[in-house]
Amino acid sequence: MAKEKLFRIAFLNHGKVYELFCTGVCSSGLLGFIEVSGLVFGEKDGVVIDPTEDKMRDEFDGVEILHLPMHSVLRVEQVRKKGQAVIRDRESGEKVTPFPLSPGSRSRL
Repeated sequence: MAKEKLFRIAFLNHGKVYELFCTGVCSSGLLGFIEVSGLVFGEKDGVVIDPTEDKMRDEFDGVEILHLPMHSVLRVEQVRKKGQAVIRDRESGEKVTPFPLSPGSRSRL
């Protein structure tokens, strides 16, 4: 039995870089778009839930096929195993927390 292919795709969305995993990537029937299908997220029933992945799961809930504009796609990689879905800052590349932090809640160095 052939193992299903797994892809990591990075794309721009509202000024942030989204990295998620899927089982299908191809050119879309819509001119200028990439078709992404079979979005893969981690188990929601686990003891530790990643808030970023949980936010992405909610955002893309019910999406069967995601049509991304070609100019927003930064990278498509075929990978061996699923990693963590993340949202990064476009400029710094740092992971973005989905929850707003109040100025007093950050630790001081």
